[in-house]
Amino acid sequence: MNIKTLVVTLIALVSFASVSANADNAQKKKNWNQNHPRRHEVNKRLNNQQKRTDQGLANGSLNQQQANKIQNQDSRIRSQEQRDAAQNGGHITKAEQRQLNHEENGVSHEINHDERMNKSAGSAPAAPAAPAAPTTGQ
Repeated sequence: MNIKTLVVTLIALVSFASVSANADNAQKKKNWNQNHPRRHEVNKRLNNQQKRTDQGLANGSLNQQQANKIQNQDSRIRSQEQRDAAQNGGHITKAEQRQLNHEENGVSHEINHDERMNKSAGSAPAAPAAPAAPTTGQ
């Protein structure tokens, strides 16, 4: 093996080791940042609002159109949180957290408003229909 081949092999090994170490560090940082307190708080609120929407649909306090609108808004907030985190090395800043919370507050107020309006309008879920009485044909 000549010197030139040995040097190229050595450079390749050092480069590979460096890339492997950087990938490992990036994975550790990614895992830590996914559990960052600000991201966790924002995502916990989004998950809670999803549960509220599902419950509202189930008990009739929200109709499908209202639930769809709320879910679309939450989806946009979740996408914004992910974009913010991607731009900041996997976490969100305090200012971004405040903005996301402000947007979540608006959606939360909308859920409450829709439920109150539906309740006052008497659009509670319809009772199941009673079975029809059998006819004797006479």
